[in-house]
Amino acid sequence: MRVKAVREGAPDSDLMVDANEGWDAASFTAIMPELQKLGVVAVEQPMPASDDASLAEIEHPIPIIADESCHASDSYADFKDRYDMINIKLDKTGGLTEALKLKEMAEADGKKVMIGCMVGSSLAMAPAMVLAKDAVIADLDGPLLLAEDRPTPITYTGSMMSLPPRELWG
Repeated sequence: MRVKAVREGAPDSDLMVDANEGWDAASFTAIMPELQKLGVVAVEQPMPASDDASLAEIEHPIPIIADESCHASDSYADFKDRYDMINIKLDKTGGLTEALKLKEMAEADGKKVMIGCMVGSSLAMAPAMVLAKDAVIADLDGPLLLAEDRPTPITYTGSMMSLPPRELWG
């Protein structure tokens, strides 16, 4: 199992598994005990969004994060009973106002929030940083995946992001 190899190589790290909708209910149930033994702290989107209703009924000792199931506030009621956390991406909510609304709804239900991104420039990450200030997990590495970013980008030092330069976002 690859997760075991990662755990051996990084014994003190928090490990998350992003299944990217790759499992069905049977495989999810079968793999959970092993992931628990390996100290995995969260599993992101284990089943296809179109087939995740069974998550509401499956015991899971590790928190499950909605990603592909999570879009905007109007879809929140459809999946909120299936997940322990949600991954909010501005690309999917349509903007900061809607993302803030979705975050407020999730937190009112006692859910933890992850702020993620698609591949995007520093200009896309600047408003996401507003959301990430009190999120449990922030995954805003989109600009690092680009061949070229904005002229005045956010800088990254290891896993830390700088504040956006004024010229970038105002």
